Amino acid sequence: MSTRFYTNCLTVLLLAVCVTPAKAAPAADRDIFVPTTISAEAQQLLKKLSVAKPYTRKAPPVTDLDAWARIRAAAEVDSVKRSDHAVASSNVIVTEATLGGVPVLDIRPENWTDNGKVLVYTHGGAYTLFSARSTLPSSAPMSRVTRQRIISVDYTTAPHAHWKEIQEQVISVFKGLLAEGYTMNDIAIYGDSAGGGLATSTVLNLRDRGMGMPAAVVLWAPWVDLTNAGDTAHTLKDDDPMLTYDGLLDISARAYADGLALTDPRISPVNADFNKGFPPTLIQAGTKEILLSTAVRLYQTLGTAGQDVTLDVYEGMPHVFQQWPIPEAEIARKKSAVFIKKHLR
Repeated sequence: MSTRFYTNCLTVLLLAVCVTPAKAAPAADRDIFVPTTISAEAQQLLKKLSVAKPYTRKAPPVTDLDAWARIRAAAEVDSVKRSDHAVASSNVIVTEATLGGVPVLDIRPENWTDNGKVLVYTHGGAYTLFSARSTLPSSAPMSRVTRQRIISVDYTTAPHAHWKEIQEQVISVFKGLLAEGYTMNDIAIYGDSAGGGLATSTVLNLRDRGMGMPAAVVLWAPWVDLTNAGDTAHTLKDDDPMLTYDGLLDISARAYADGLALTDPRISPVNADFNKGFPPTLIQAGTKEILLSTAVRLYQTLGTAGQDVTLDVYEGMPHVFQQWPIPEAEIARKKSAVFIKKHLR
């Protein structure tokens, strides 16, 4: 594809990603280094992110439900072109449905052949933003690359729901799939950012309830520690073109936690016990994001517990780079697809 094509796509995508949640004092500008060791398209992305400054986003107080509703609604409106483009360019068919009483999007590649397998997707957005529809730039290309039916869970976002209710909604979707005749060996799960944390918590919940576990887990930049711990949370805080903790992630974390300590393994699953088992897991992250250390720590935790885990890190990539129309994203998606196919037999 041409550089002009990528430039046009990025312009559309940035409209939704750079929505400012609340009025706040301007954040300090960041001098985002653009390495020459990444694709020309990725360099263009970083330059555009440097101008758009999504890291300046600020969140309203946890208790201001009306403000959160307005922010989420605005983000959904601004994401329409972005999502429509993702669906059209991926040649997928998207249907609204309900599973286990929970709204979902059923995403299928064009000319899809049912192989009796399904991929569950839990979207990101710091648990407070976005929806199954506004995150189609993640799920639609994954359906295309995997040639797999994807169930994208449209869970209720915080602070309108909290961790227990949100996690229970995903469990209900799994119950719905099991009622349709799927077994756990027929299901894989993937999630990005907060959705990666939610996917991890979902698997642990399924395991601890004796329901079994999915065949495979794919996590893109998983937010599995809601605190600001970790080396890159500090060393990369001025070079992350997407995220900031103070004033955005910290408030979103409290909205989701509903009073729990942010270190609690029920909401920060990097602190959970993986010795009792966990499915084969692929973790992807970029060297340009504050959550890089979080991905590394989860990888180490799973490995120390004797679990089958792979860490796949990408040069110069920002947070959840797989959502962007750049060559590195396609490489990462294809690796994810190979991993999923290997374990969904």
